[in-house]
Amino acid sequence: MTDLAPLRRALLSVSDKTGLIDFGRALSDRGVELLSTGGSAKALRDAGLEVRDVADVTGFPEMMDGRVKTLHPVVHGGLLARRDLPGHRDAMVEHGIGPIDLLVVNLYPFEETVAKGADFDTCIENIDIGGPAMIRSAAKNHAFVTVVTDVDDYGAVLDALDANDGQTTLALRQRLAQTAYARTAAYDTAVSTWMAGAVDVDQPRRRSFAGTFKQTMRYGENSHQAAAFYTDGTGRPGVATAVQHQGKELSYNNINDTDAAFELVAEFDPADGPAVAIIKHANPCGVARGATLKKAYTNAFDCDRTSAFGGIVALNQPLDEETAKAIVEIFTEVVIAPGASDAAKAVFAAKKNLRLLTTDGLPDVKAPITTYRQVAGGMLVQDKDTGYVGVDDLKVVTKRAPTEAQMADLLFAWKVAKHVKSNAIVYVKDKATVGVGAGQMSRLDSALIAAKKAERMAEAMELPGPLTVGSAVASDAFFPFADGLMEAAAAGATCVIQPGGSMRDDEVIAAADDAGIAMVFTGMRHFRH
Repeated sequence: MTDLAPLRRALLSVSDKTGLIDFGRALSDRGVELLSTGGSAKALRDAGLEVRDVADVTGFPEMMDGRVKTLHPVVHGGLLARRDLPGHRDAMVEHGIGPIDLLVVNLYPFEETVAKGADFDTCIENIDIGGPAMIRSAAKNHAFVTVVTDVDDYGAVLDALDANDGQTTLALRQRLAQTAYARTAAYDTAVSTWMAGAVDVDQPRRRSFAGTFKQTMRYGENSHQAAAFYTDGTGRPGVATAVQHQGKELSYNNINDTDAAFELVAEFDPADGPAVAIIKHANPCGVARGATLKKAYTNAFDCDRTSAFGGIVALNQPLDEETAKAIVEIFTEVVIAPGASDAAKAVFAAKKNLRLLTTDGLPDVKAPITTYRQVAGGMLVQDKDTGYVGVDDLKVVTKRAPTEAQMADLLFAWKVAKHVKSNAIVYVKDKATVGVGAGQMSRLDSALIAAKKAERMAEAMELPGPLTVGSAVASDAFFPFADGLMEAAAAGATCVIQPGGSMRDDEVIAAADDAGIAMVFTGMRHFRH
């Protein structure tokens, strides 16, 4: 395999014409013959460049509304012919096939068409056929052909030509070939994923997954693990689409925790008032509403001031100056919000390591999304937990029913429990978490830990008693025994929300009645592993 390959003839056929004219002119100035199709040819010609239509080369006009224009042996022969094999060279001469040394193609905007909500037929017409075929041909023959699928690579090609007397290096061609195959794979992934939904195929026989590189991480969860961040192209508001205004580069753990925080705070509609979530190691350590954003933050902070140190703060409304001043009173890793005022940004500017992210919106927590988790030898695929319950969905199972205020706290606690690692116990009072127990093997231990945290905070704040007294408590799954419920009652909880469904539901309900606790069943659980 030769290292240097001359570049004398190029075929340019692009949907995204960003940089096309400058690149085409630079190639022409270096003596490269330009071939092109349709709109690309017109754009180059209108810019005063000499360009030959592919239809003139193949002897066939574009037909069938452009569906057939490059699917021709003269094109693919020019891309696939091995220049080092006499038989290939002879075939080119016999059939009048000229070599194509550079292919520049980006594909029909299928992903963008789907994102705009186009109808089925429009999406179908935006599936590129000739482009992927040419890309695969050129990439396979990268020993001799340079293939470019990303406008960001135009400069690298020109630099190589200048450095190597009009030739490209094998290393560059190999890298560009890998990029090309990744692009066609991602494109086919987008098409197959869309079509599965469009024709109601719930569990496709084969699935593919794709992402676009965004950045290299300094390391993964730990310093000995390599890591990178890829976006999925969905445009869902969050850490992947956010603008970072200040602070050092986000780490792997920062991104994971920030995503958890923002998805949680999005459960609370900003039209109903401010809400703040504070996350540590992917678990909430404080979530609250408030009359103001600052009050929501301080209420959330008071749930577990110790864990909030070095945490992630997510807001459901744009960050204001007063809230910013409260946040910077302790060390915080990341703040993410739909926006931020200039005054708030000025407050944060003094904390150079504090990252501020803005998103221009909240994710739709009810929108259907597919999630993926890798296991050894396979991939687990499921719908995102978008489960929701309202007052009308709840079943009162005890003699005493919750009051209206208690019902509001129960539903608040239920939303938070959905985002706490199982086994999850969440105490809430006045729309603020006052104790969170997460990720324990025993539900009883989660109840104990949450209550203990509340006791510790009461001592630190010099309160007469823990805020769990008079609280509502949520359990992400049913109580298998009455002991966990009784621990919540001992902590002062007066009402409970849980899925129900245990073989011992009657025992748990009887225990609640004996303790004078109101309890409602949701019929839905929120395991989070």
